[in-house]
Amino acid sequence: MIADQLIFNKKETKTTYQDDKTSEKPLRSIAKAFSWRVIGTLDTLIISYILTGEISVAASIASIDFVTKMVLYFFHERFWNLINWGK
Repeated sequence: MIADQLIFNKKETKTTYQDDKTSEKPLRSIAKAFSWRVIGTLDTLIISYILTGEISVAASIASIDFVTKMVLYFFHERFWNLINWGK
């Protein structure tokens, strides 16, 4: 299926998410980043607590992890939204 898309679907037009119904709006990317980070932060909190034995240290690590990885995920999503491969 992917080979068919690559071979037979060769339109090279630049579209924005307003024009392309398969593309995601930035707000959806933010919501996805937030929900995924909640899950990821709980994981980081638990692992940090197991390794350190201190909830305050684990919470500090998880808090920093939450913010930085949410920002990175948002830009990762927006970058992949620019790539037409697989759409």
